[in-house]
Amino acid sequence: MKRFAWIVSIGIMALLLAGCGGGQAAETSGAEASSALDTSYEDALALRNQLALGTLRLEETGWPVTADQAPGLLLLWQALRGTMGSGASAPAELDALQEQIEGSLTAEQLAAIGAMKLTQADLQAWAQSQGISTGLGTGQGAGMGSGQPGSGQSLSPEERATRQAEREAAGGGTGGGASQALIDAVITLLETK
Repeated sequence: MKRFAWIVSIGIMALLLAGCGGGQAAETSGAEASSALDTSYEDALALRNQLALGTLRLEETGWPVTADQAPGLLLLWQALRGTMGSGASAPAELDALQEQIEGSLTAEQLAAIGAMKLTQADLQAWAQSQGISTGLGTGQGAGMGSGQPGSGQSLSPEERATRQAEREAAGGGTGGGASQALIDAVITLLETK
């Protein structure tokens, strides 16, 4: 019960922080979950994973997260992790947190992340470099089951990608472990700023 109260407290702090920030975060509300990042290209990462992996990769560019940005982003990423881990998160809550994270990044940072065109292969490569097993194979229906009806074995690549994205959006599924580790890595990075 204490953990749930802590998660709710972090979420409230994040919402209050976003309310105080006004500016860019307010401009993105009411819009699609992301106006700066594209998720429609082939094998695109879900928005949350683009923001997380992109934030890590910004360290290798001229637009890393600054010490001024880090505290606010840290609260938002912690709130997102807590909300995802609660098992009771509504998609609207996750979308709102993702929008606030995006609103906390500069236009240059978002453009740099967008230009990376991050894919599932990028996430798998990152996970592998961290020693994390994603559970994703290379065969038809990999990670989806064993030929049982509804298992994914008979799905086209597009249908499998859609099913995987739906699972990731729900916080679980085949990319869940890597996605959670990715968020943890972002939090660790922000704590060092």
